[in-house]
Amino acid sequence: MTKERCFRVFAAVFLFAALAFSFATPTHAAPIDDQFQAWLQTDLWPEAKSKGISKKTFDAAFLGVKPNLKLPDLVLPGEKPTTPQKQHQAEFGPPADYFAEKIIRAVTTGGRARESANARVLGLIEKRYGVPGEVVLAIWGRETGFGAAKMPYDAFEVLGTKAFMSTKKDFFRTEVLAALEIVERGLAPVNAMKSSWAGALGQPQFMPTSFLKHAVDFDGDGRPDIWNSTPDVLASIANYLVHYGWLRGRGWGTEVTVPANVSCSLEGPDQGKKISDWVAMGIRRVDGKAFAASELKAEGFLLMPAGRSGPGFIVTPNFYVIKQYNNSDLYGLFIGHAADRIAKGDATFVGAWGAVGDLHRSDIAALQRALEAKGYDVGSADGLPGFKTRRSIGVWQAKNGKPATCFPDAGLVAQLK
Repeated sequence: MTKERCFRVFAAVFLFAALAFSFATPTHAAPIDDQFQAWLQTDLWPEAKSKGISKKTFDAAFLGVKPNLKLPDLVLPGEKPTTPQKQHQAEFGPPADYFAEKIIRAVTTGGRARESANARVLGLIEKRYGVPGEVVLAIWGRETGFGAAKMPYDAFEVLGTKAFMSTKKDFFRTEVLAALEIVERGLAPVNAMKSSWAGALGQPQFMPTSFLKHAVDFDGDGRPDIWNSTPDVLASIANYLVHYGWLRGRGWGTEVTVPANVSCSLEGPDQGKKISDWVAMGIRRVDGKAFAASELKAEGFLLMPAGRSGPGFIVTPNFYVIKQYNNSDLYGLFIGHAADRIAKGDATFVGAWGAVGDLHRSDIAALQRALEAKGYDVGSADGLPGFKTRRSIGVWQAKNGKPATCFPDAGLVAQLK
């Protein structure tokens, strides 16, 4: 073989290898890193500087940080958003799964153990904020297993990536600037800023803006520490709930029986009635006790998170305060139920959860769009059966001569397509 031919063969092999490598390696990797660094310096830094963040703090926060392309809900530069990625929160599963006994028992047994160990602090918190200790403990247990859950992410990596290229860039831009403020003010060092995949911090899982608004120093050491101080963690959770309107002296709600002649479409925070009115309609507590006289005069709301395929509840405005922590009916119910079990023992729901919730989100979203086309308010066609979707289903069913179940199922999806 001549030298010239050898060279041509070598060149061809080299070219083939180079092309193969270019296809095997994401072409956007290096450019995205470069774009991210440019965005940090020319876009985010000027705003951070205008808000009083020093270059020292900014550089320390982003030292060695690159965009994490494994995070959910990202949109690559120059691309359009696609359909929602797989959700990472259990709120989106079947209702019954959310209340698996091993999950709720871990919170309730752990809560009772910590209730006795922190009795004095919890008493002082309830006296100051009016939030029962059991509610605070239930949130603490649900969020991070009473602080046992490890936060594996660098908060600035998560928040920076999402501020640069997520589907909610404006939201995360505000949060990353708040995280920088936390460090700038000396409330936490950079190396302590570990977070969840969503950018939530510490044992209460506060977003940075929530930390700045609600974190409190309850142990008297001069700074709010939601990473290491149990008194600060517990008081900060209570302070958060108070900020969103917790009503001192009222609980979250109670399980009830809902007669067949009471429509499940009456649920929702915008359809409240005096509890005496619900009682007049035949609704009763499952424990056989009467509502307290003071409660009868107060407002209550019907909650049926699985429609007729699950237990029903009359809840107070405090239930919707709990939902400010995580905007899910199932989350709010989990916290209320766990708090009751911490206080009173491990009693389960009286009503049974039916076999519902096995649809894909795309199926539910299709149903929601069909209802919207017929003029119904489903809240958002997001594939999640919230109270507006549930009650719209019930109203449609009643109008079409069908028993109102107020929950999506495969047959309903097929009928509405």
